[in-house]
Amino acid sequence: MLKDLIKENRSTRGFDRSRKVSTEELREMVDCARLSASSINKQPLRFYISNEEDEVSVITSHVKLGGLLPQLGLPVKGTEPVAYILICQDTRVSFSKEGFSKDVGICAQSITLAATEMGLNACMIGNFLGKRLGPAIGLKDDYEIKLVIAIGKSAEKIQLEDISYGESTNYYRDENGVHHVPKIRLDDVVISKGHQK
Repeated sequence: MLKDLIKENRSTRGFDRSRKVSTEELREMVDCARLSASSINKQPLRFYISNEEDEVSVITSHVKLGGLLPQLGLPVKGTEPVAYILICQDTRVSFSKEGFSKDVGICAQSITLAATEMGLNACMIGNFLGKRLGPAIGLKDDYEIKLVIAIGKSAEKIQLEDISYGESTNYYRDENGVHHVPKIRLDDVVISKGHQK
């Protein structure tokens, strides 16, 4: 079942805006992150949730989706995210810039898997205007935004494709708008003694 969730947990850049995401759903996703592992159990991460349309629009204006497909101008108008979770580091707990980067990844995976289990989809966004986004939503200076996660119900068809080592890993869209995500084959990513590439 976990493997099925992982396969379904694809980065979505176009959302069905008729499916809203409730505050309770966002809080449940954050609860999964809260319960996840944290380096030396310091727990410096905080989670800003947003599902109010005006604020969601502000956040959307500060992020960029689909960096490998700039010609598409994602998200397409009318398919913008309906909610966000911003993973922030409370600098009063720790100033370390890199020390808790693993925690961000762990929490992001917990959030997106929880969303997938709810029948929702997500996109982890590292391309955002951090210095402008915080003030734009009234975030205190103590909280440094580390990752933005868009949440909603996907309006896209996404397909995984097995590829061999050395082939392009760039995602792409075909003439029917299907989003293809190349994944290097298992035999090419497992390293064993005497069989390293």
